[in-house]
Amino acid sequence: MFTGLVQDLGEVTRIDDTGDGVRLAVRSHLASELSEGDSVAVNGVCLTAVGMCGGELFGADVMRETLRRSSLGDLAAGGHVNLELPLRATDRLGGHVVQGHVDGVGAVRATREDGFARIVEIEADPSLLRYVVEKGSIAVDGVSLTVSAVGDTFFAISLIPETIERTTLGAAEPGRPVNLEVDVLAKYVEKLIR
Repeated sequence: MFTGLVQDLGEVTRIDDTGDGVRLAVRSHLASELSEGDSVAVNGVCLTAVGMCGGELFGADVMRETLRRSSLGDLAAGGHVNLELPLRATDRLGGHVVQGHVDGVGAVRATREDGFARIVEIEADPSLLRYVVEKGSIAVDGVSLTVSAVGDTFFAISLIPETIERTTLGAAEPGRPVNLEVDVLAKYVEKLIR
């Protein structure tokens, strides 16, 4: 389980196509806290650390299913990713409950400045938008955010300077794919009332 509070902006140093999937190599100071088999959220996708653990690098295998259902297939060497280690039982839950199970991929539709904040509109499939409510929680590329508006085909989030500076969302441009994880509580509520 994660909180959606990004702990580091990692750099993808290598992507090796294994034929069955890809292995990412990521540089981050968080690598020193990882052992083989540990979970790590990469742009909101829960992956398992393999090989190269420790020091400044860690590896993670990404299976074809994950490549199809997330934006990880669009990564390139030299790109940056949002990283978060899993929540410990003694940690504060400062964001919201994020599982690292991406529900779908959206696309940045527009961005605009609003004082010191930046509004980002994200197009999303109606099957996901039904779980998105104004002032509700959503994870975008693993970042815990509050929804500021909802339209028929999109929702909007408002980024504070800290989020702009410390996550990949600060460089989000129209057309860029982003991983979306809706609030898991909304899915359970829907199941209960059916």
